[in-house]
Amino acid sequence: MGAAAAPSLRVRMLQHVMLPLVLIWLIGTVATLGVASYFTEQAFDRALLDDAYSIASQVGPAPDGQVVLHLTSSELTAALFDQAEAVYFSVLRPDGTRLAGEPLPPMPLPAQAEGHVYGNTAYKDQPVRAVVLRHTVDGADYHVVMAHTTRIRGALVQRLLVFGALPLLVLLGMLAIWLWRGIQRDLAPLSQLQAALAHRHAQDLSPVPLSPSTQEIDEVGQAVNALFERLGRNVRAQREFAGNVAHELRTPLAGIRALADYGLAHPGTAVSRQQLQQIASSAERAGRLVNQLLDLALADEGELVLQRERLALGPLVGQTIVRHLDKADARGVDLGARGLDEAGEDDFTVWADAALVEGILDNLVDNALRYGGRTLTIALHDTPARDACVLAVIDDGPGIPASARQALMQRWAQGRDGEKLGQGAGLGLSIVARYAQLLGSELRLDSGEDGRGLHASVTLPRA
Repeated sequence: MGAAAAPSLRVRMLQHVMLPLVLIWLIGTVATLGVASYFTEQAFDRALLDDAYSIASQVGPAPDGQVVLHLTSSELTAALFDQAEAVYFSVLRPDGTRLAGEPLPPMPLPAQAEGHVYGNTAYKDQPVRAVVLRHTVDGADYHVVMAHTTRIRGALVQRLLVFGALPLLVLLGMLAIWLWRGIQRDLAPLSQLQAALAHRHAQDLSPVPLSPSTQEIDEVGQAVNALFERLGRNVRAQREFAGNVAHELRTPLAGIRALADYGLAHPGTAVSRQQLQQIASSAERAGRLVNQLLDLALADEGELVLQRERLALGPLVGQTIVRHLDKADARGVDLGARGLDEAGEDDFTVWADAALVEGILDNLVDNALRYGGRTLTIALHDTPARDACVLAVIDDGPGIPASARQALMQRWAQGRDGEKLGQGAGLGLSIVARYAQLLGSELRLDSGEDGRGLHASVTLPRA
């Protein structure tokens, strides 16, 4: 089954804006409803209490000594008139019997003198809001119960809710439409960039035309164009690299073929031996070139396979000397090391990749054996701050002028002052420079001791 489709950025942006607004609207509506209900209840309860006081003011003693309600039927009708609500009342004697009014359901009595208490009940199958008012006549407590139906209260709260919440809901809808159009407009350049990349040929690395609407989209477009520019440089470098490789390999291979043809045309033993020696020398040069090309490919891919670890430089230097000792003897070069006996092995432990450090040593030593003098030294020492180790290869050869050192660290660069330094392909120092860069360092080329020869060094951080 395929992976679920990712949500649209437009929808996500709209959700991130609208969902909090809708939540705020809901909370605001509930709060508005609560406040409206509270103050509506307060207003109606006050009117209800006023009606109870009006009735209580007419409860008093008659000439015969009895307590009566001093209101006629017409006066009661006028006092209890309400166009929208049904109004009921009841006057209760101290013993709880009804003195006047409707037989309303029992209600809680106020606890303090001249007090009142509100309550909700039902009468004639309708919900009513009632108040019980304590009224004292000649030292006896009478209770006036006044009740109103609640239709107007509910309707008023509903109207407040409708007129308060609906306009905000309409505004939210209008805001959602406006946001959607704005998001569509702002993300249009991103859609255009996606379409341009989708229909672009794989070999087309020209910059993508941009019409940014926001800083972020502009940065994305610039990053894409920067990537295309880097890819273009890499493609051009690879093409140049392939051309140079073909040219450099063609020469020794053609030489090998010519030597072999000459040897076959002159089958004499002395001639054949001489030709075989030259073939072996050319094959060695071709093999060295191939190895350097492989090392260069490793350097280009080094960022993908780099594995840093605690690495003791002392044993690596010893192994390098053993590997190159026979070649040094054959060339009459005194190959040795310096600094290994000055401190313990742990004092030269760095944080690096073993393969890259071996590559640095092998290429620097091979370069020095080819172009250096009669003495070649691999040196180890600390930096003044003792936070890094310096790995150096020093020879007493002709050296390299300061003006040519930077150029010789580029690929396929050879020679000094217009002359070639031997028969190499110009890759050794560029490989070392790339390895040092991967290790977070740099290759330094300085004059050797007493101003003679070459001092090539790399500084590596301590573990």
